Amino acid sequence: MPKTPERCQEIREETRKKILHDAMLYFARNGFAGTKISDLADYIGIGQGTLYIYFKSKEDLFKEIFAVCNNNKEIKDLKTLSRLPLSAKSKIRKLSKTVIEKLEQDENYAAKVTLTMQVLLEKNDLTSESTTYQSEIYQYTAKIIEQGQKENSVVAGSPIKLADFYWSVVYLYALKKQFTTQYEAITSADLERVLLKDE
Repeated sequence: MPKTPERCQEIREETRKKILHDAMLYFARNGFAGTKISDLADYIGIGQGTLYIYFKSKEDLFKEIFAVCNNNKEIKDLKTLSRLPLSAKSKIRKLSKTVIEKLEQDENYAAKVTLTMQVLLEKNDLTSESTTYQSEIYQYTAKIIEQGQKENSVVAGSPIKLADFYWSVVYLYALKKQFTTQYEAITSADLERVLLKDE
């Protein structure tokens, strides 16, 4: 019995989602430059021609994956957190708990973190002082850090560089989660200690 047009559309949507999901993981592990379409198609388990039915080029595919990774909801949540009438210590604890839970529970989160950091580094002039610092993730984290420094709960230093250090630790563990099967996972308390003063 032939497939209905509706079922054919469902199959196309499922295939597209699979390509996006698997390609995100592959790009996160291999980077944009290290990804060949033929290897990517093999990894996904489809023909190279099938991949081109859904995406015109490797660039087109990567652009769509990055749009999914560069989740405006996460930036909006961080912006909201930075503006809540809470102590900076509470905000840092909440942010750290959320990040660690996502790293543990969402298999795609580590890939999203990795790809986001790769793109931030690749699209900026690495000789510039502002390398990744224009990112909204860094900006809102720095606002929380500034608040904490005023409250004397956060270590001294440049807020934007401390934000960079914080997210670099997250990036490191996202990489470890992707590339190794056994690693000692950090806790939210470990991540908090990147910014908070000893009590």
